[in-house]
Amino acid sequence: MSTPIPRALTIAGSDSGGGAGIQADLKTFQELDVFGMSAITAITVQNTLGVQGVYPLPPEAAAEQIDAVSSDLGVDALKTGMLFSADIITAVSERIREHGWRNVVVDPVMIAKGGAELLLSDAVQAIKERLLPLALIVTPNIPEAEVLSGIRIQSMEDRREAAKRISAYGPATVVIKGGHDEGSERVTDLLYDGAAFTEFSGQRIDTPHTHGTGCTYSAALAAGLAKGLSVPEAVEAARAFIQAAIEDGLGLGQGHGPTNHWAYRRRGERR
Repeated sequence: MSTPIPRALTIAGSDSGGGAGIQADLKTFQELDVFGMSAITAITVQNTLGVQGVYPLPPEAAAEQIDAVSSDLGVDALKTGMLFSADIITAVSERIREHGWRNVVVDPVMIAKGGAELLLSDAVQAIKERLLPLALIVTPNIPEAEVLSGIRIQSMEDRREAAKRISAYGPATVVIKGGHDEGSERVTDLLYDGAAFTEFSGQRIDTPHTHGTGCTYSAALAAGLAKGLSVPEAVEAARAFIQAAIEDGLGLGQGHGPTNHWAYRRRGERR
């Protein structure tokens, strides 16, 4: 009997520049030997210089894509990315709940690297009330954690307090990413499981080519969960994947360029 193929679903927006969103997620799944599927929530017009347009799809379009994947292919883990509106968040949350999925990674995408809003302001409450209670892991960066927690984050102690406040909305695990803490020579991600804190640290890389890091990281987490890794194991594996992707940069574009999704695999091939 053949070994089941791990399957991961991404529910997110499309990035025409290929560095973030659905495109980054599917590349990540493929590189980590996971079969990737998608439910597209919005079409973005963007490149490394910024987002020039956002065209959300009707909420039922996301719901129907999710149902189509579930009814035929099956889902071992999923991640959400850009959901844009409260109506789309509601539709996606209802489908996740209906299908009873537990390996759910929520990347609360709010702002693009260039500053464009990728989440309407009235949708934040929908994330808190509808999506976070369904999450096994939620992965905000520091600005997103500030919005979700309602506090200013300037220290590790602030991060701990923010993680506790976000945890109160129901996610099993909160991982506050440290990439925006630019005053430190190392990037430290803080994990909170509702009882204890764990820090994961890595070397900061001085590069403008970090477009899609949050998408890629959360996709790698979902891939790990799809393959049966525990949450701490999935976090370690995802950090290794994104560290390689940033370190072995591609140098594409004139602005915030994409990361190198094949770097992790190629490093393994060289060993």
